[in-house]
Amino acid sequence: MTIQYRTGNDLDLDQVIELYRASTLGERRPIHDRPRFSAMLRNANLVITAWDQNLLVGISRSLTDFSHFTYLADLAVRVSHQKRGIGKELIRLTQLGGGPNTTILLLAAPAAEEYYPGLDLARHGRRGCSTGASLCDNAYFSPWAVRTTPSTKVGPSVSP
Repeated sequence: MTIQYRTGNDLDLDQVIELYRASTLGERRPIHDRPRFSAMLRNANLVITAWDQNLLVGISRSLTDFSHFTYLADLAVRVSHQKRGIGKELIRLTQLGGGPNTTILLLAAPAAEEYYPGLDLARHGRRGCSTGASLCDNAYFSPWAVRTTPSTKVGPSVSP
């Protein structure tokens, strides 16, 4: 199995909705409200996808300033393709695409909370959190920056 990674948010909406269903993230996103879901995808300024031939198997949907901070809003990998490193690679490419010195922040779904510490993402916890304990309890951030190499070609999915 060779997985190809692409950057960009010009995607077939039905393929993306089907991926969200197949990854279980669709249970927590407005996939039945097509205009809203389409706007979520269209307005994300860093989208990285994983493909197994013509099958969309993973997505990282983020908002970033490409300099300091990247909010990883959605990380989804098709259940049939999980535990193969696809999510880890999507996070790595998101870090590179957002900028080598950006911090990634994400809010983990309860079922995924054990996944992120294994990727060296640190739990934020309640320390300094003014938005409410339940939000901060599942917040993770990257305390590291990824070094880019000249062969790395990942960038913004849409022009700023």
